[in-house]
Amino acid sequence: MNRNSPLSAHPLQDVRHRVRSAAQLRAAGVSAARTAAACLPGGPWQQLLPGVFLLHPHPPTARERVHGALLYAGRPPVQARRTVPARPGPEYGEAMVTGPAALALHGFTSVPPLDARHRIDVLVPRTRRLRSTGFVQVVRASVPPRPETRLGTPVAPVERALADTVASLTDAPAVRRLLTESVRAGYCEPASVVRELSAAKLLGRAHVVDAVEELLAEGRAVAEGRLYAMVRRHGLPEPLWNVDLCLPGGAVLGGVDAYWPERAVALEIVTRSPRRSGSAGPADREHLERLGITVVRVTPGKLRGATAQQAVAVRTAMSAAEDREPAVPVVALPR
Repeated sequence: MNRNSPLSAHPLQDVRHRVRSAAQLRAAGVSAARTAAACLPGGPWQQLLPGVFLLHPHPPTARERVHGALLYAGRPPVQARRTVPARPGPEYGEAMVTGPAALALHGFTSVPPLDARHRIDVLVPRTRRLRSTGFVQVVRASVPPRPETRLGTPVAPVERALADTVASLTDAPAVRRLLTESVRAGYCEPASVVRELSAAKLLGRAHVVDAVEELLAEGRAVAEGRLYAMVRRHGLPEPLWNVDLCLPGGAVLGGVDAYWPERAVALEIVTRSPRRSGSAGPADREHLERLGITVVRVTPGKLRGATAQQAVAVRTAMSAAEDREPAVPVVALPR
């Protein structure tokens, strides 16, 4: 585009060419007066947001609205707008999509698809003096997270996008669906979601607390499924599953998720999820090891992303059992 270019939009295929900021148009040689003339009623362009223009007269697509929202939120402060961008292209600054639109870009099925959303939540630093306008809802963060890229778009990590979505929800079933999908579909681990919800001060809401309890239970169930798969995939001996360990006299030592009595090796999945009703609490690792029982502790994240290494750790503990003193006999009771 140059000063002699016609104001009608070319049949461009890239959304970045169909939605331009005022600064980008100036850098391309289009004056503010020419831009304003092109956006008059019946003209070939339209103003999408303050300082953001759509270079065709038709309704914006979902991708055009997302790109426009980021251009609006990422524009430099007023005092810096007189400078021409050093290079062409979108300038998002530290802005990123968050909330339901970000979850849709991540691939969540429990939120409406992007083309069914009118509002776009955009996360910016708290210091930005920027107002929500049109279809853009500005969300602020003291320390913005590092964005991820989905379909070429900077989006907030799943945990932050979840927290920003839950903050606007009062429907308990909707919150449960979102949190459950985040774990069941493998987007993130329960502990990281809880940390983000806590940082957003959302754990004081009753419907969020209830959903978190279900989330932690769901996370434990998913982790147990990964543990079962690990044992079978890596050819480990079949353990006793989900047992409470007790001394022969009846003193309860605690519960473990898997126990190999022949090698005196126990495995515990470390989560915040409550144990099943009527079962013992987590085993005291130091107490068990004083009795000659080796305890391998794994997190749900390691069972998801480092299964082979966890299998090696269990096998190593079993091999080391041959060089240890025999363990104190214990009784394993099903939970």
